Amino acid sequence: MDLPVLDLVIFLLYMLAIVGFGVSFSFRKRSVADYTRGGGKIPSWAIGMSIFATFVSSISFLALPGNAYLSNWNGFVFSLSIPLAALVAVRFFVPLYRRLNSESAYFYLEERFGPWARTYASACYLFTQLARMGAIMYLLALPMNALFGWSISLIIIVTGISVMIYAMLGGIEAVIWTDAIQGIVLIGGALACLGVLVFSMPGGLGQIVEIAYQDDKLGLGSFDLDFTTSTFWMILVYGLFINLQNFGVDQSYVQRYLSAKTEREAIKSTWLGSMLYIPVSLLFFMIGTALYAYYQVHPELLPSELQAINSADKIFPYFIVTGLPSGITGLLIAAIFAAGMSTVSTSVNSSATVLLSDHYKKYINKSPSAKQEMNVLLVSSLFTGLMSIAVGLAFNGVASALDAWWALASIFSGGILGLFLLGFIVKSTRSKQASISVFVGVILIAWMSLGSYIFAADSPLINPLHTNMTIVLGTLAIFITGFLLTVLVKDPSKTKP
Repeated sequence: MDLPVLDLVIFLLYMLAIVGFGVSFSFRKRSVADYTRGGGKIPSWAIGMSIFATFVSSISFLALPGNAYLSNWNGFVFSLSIPLAALVAVRFFVPLYRRLNSESAYFYLEERFGPWARTYASACYLFTQLARMGAIMYLLALPMNALFGWSISLIIIVTGISVMIYAMLGGIEAVIWTDAIQGIVLIGGALACLGVLVFSMPGGLGQIVEIAYQDDKLGLGSFDLDFTTSTFWMILVYGLFINLQNFGVDQSYVQRYLSAKTEREAIKSTWLGSMLYIPVSLLFFMIGTALYAYYQVHPELLPSELQAINSADKIFPYFIVTGLPSGITGLLIAAIFAAGMSTVSTSVNSSATVLLSDHYKKYINKSPSAKQEMNVLLVSSLFTGLMSIAVGLAFNGVASALDAWWALASIFSGGILGLFLLGFIVKSTRSKQASISVFVGVILIAWMSLGSYIFAADSPLINPLHTNMTIVLGTLAIFITGFLLTVLVKDPSKTKP
């Protein structure tokens, strides 16, 4: 398809404006604290919008409507787990990191279990972020390639370079403020799209609800206690663990806790960012359901090649190009890129901070000058950005980039969350007990994630549970193993002679 000139101009102006705005922060005189924490003076509403924008990647923007179009609102259960995870975060995690006052989320693990824990967790985080950035840019490029014929490689390279420029030069301030703008664009674009869909229906919103209700498109999934399929309880438990991971051990979130002026402001921003995701994710599911009703009423508008089950994720982009008025189409394409760019820019900045704090200052130069630290941050941002582009290009041609990303993320992040919860809750656990627990947990996670690639399809050794349960059981394995070792094996250093 050809994108109308007006929409192309709107999209290009948005890209230029967001990069220019981000780069403008580089003209300010900044310290390392400004680069990594924004000097601890960023308003809570901007931090909250940044947390929200980090939640919503381009995967969410495209996949949630596709999920609702194909089935029902089962995926919305993930959002229902956020309030509980946010409550734990503001009660325990935010005060912990504000008290430690370290730019690294993994300094705490070194305090509890020694240098190995910090290095292990930070390395896992870096690998996870590289895989995440690559997957997001690749999955962002797919619908654009299908709709407009734009080169997948070119989209990945242009998106990656655009984000890298302002994330590298502007630091956390540029990332947070551009995230705030992109969050507003994202919400505005989604609302505009839903409005057009409602007014395009002869019977308006009532007709959408009627069709959706008749075809069982509004359900939240089965309430059976079955963790082998995508039931209500499985998604709820999975969402709770994923969000505890986000709030508890994700460098991206911890840096935002430290960017706020006070602990109270950090708590406000955490509540804003997390709770805003709930109605916005609901908005995406409403768009998916409205698309289903729209093409039930207007089946002649949907090409035959998009009527297959595996084309559900392409329905929303197709409607953006063919069903929206000129101008709004450009806004929606900008919103899709905004969702991806906000997540990638966050990962670039947080990864650079981890490389400086957990690796350069730990093993290369323990007392660098302020200029050396800034140089390391700039080079690390450049390196991370280039590597993410390389990973995105490597995803090109993979049978299922999303499945590959989920497998990698489960292996790395599950181990970090389990170790953090063990150290935070079981105060008497020591380093050796923790290392054994991590080994057990990672072995379990690797088997659950990779078993289907190793064993035959009918093998009893393949994980019978749903893929999303990997991080749940992996985290529990580390925690329970560590707890039992702490209780059953006495620490020799505490034994009296």
